[in-house]
Amino acid sequence: MAVSEIDTVICETVIAAQPETVFAFFTEPELYTRWMGARARLDPRPGGTYAVDINQVALARGTFLEVIPHSRVVFTFGWEGDDQPLGPGASTVEVTLTPIAAGTHVRLVHRGLRVSEVRDQHREGWQLYLGRLGASISGGDPGPDPNANPPREE
Repeated sequence: MAVSEIDTVICETVIAAQPETVFAFFTEPELYTRWMGARARLDPRPGGTYAVDINQVALARGTFLEVIPHSRVVFTFGWEGDDQPLGPGASTVEVTLTPIAAGTHVRLVHRGLRVSEVRDQHREGWQLYLGRLGASISGGDPGPDPNANPPREE
């Protein structure tokens, strides 16, 4: 692993749909919330807003950096709130969509995750959500988002 990859999570999957279809699920709020989050405000253009509310507490915030229709989306990413180890825009998510015979190869690279626990949490999260993305695109019901309810304080 190269030094530059130490703070990186890479998740990959194949989705049985064309890149145009998969791309829409990363850029259109009503499609985004079928697989991740309860609410999304997306302005998919360089400098545009990336805001996804997983629940009332987990609020992902960033800015779109690059949007190439049907092939690539790059945005900054972090969590709103004073107690978050990864603040809004503190990391970068790069999604590459490659057409293959079986549909689309989705490669998600999340950089800037300097703390191992944060890397592990985001790896688990992206794996969960890419599975939900595949189910949503195929017309299935991924079921309720297991992160939809905020954690309860004891």
